[in-house]
Amino acid sequence: MNVTLRFIGNSKGVVLPKPILAQAGLQDATDAELTVENGVICLRKVTKPSRAGWAEAAKKIAAAGGDELVMGEFGNDEDAGNDW
Repeated sequence: MNVTLRFIGNSKGVVLPKPILAQAGLQDATDAELTVENGVICLRKVTKPSRAGWAEAAKKIAAAGGDELVMGEFGNDEDAGNDW
C-alpha cells in the first residue's frame, strides 16, 4: 500500500489506515514503539516490561493478609540441631 508523507512542521507524518492499525493490534492504542531496522521503519505495540506491577500487587496482597505460607514452616531432617 502506498501512503502519502505529509509535512507536519519540520517533520513528516503518515496517516495509517484503520485496517492496517487493526492488523498490527494498534486500533485502540495511544502509544506505539517506533524503530528503524535495516532501513525499515517499524511500528509496534508498546509492551510492558516483564513483571511490571508485581511489586505493587504484592504489597496489596500483604496488606490484605493474603501472604501467609501455604504449607507452613517446615525443615529437613538434616536441619535438626543446626543453627541456621
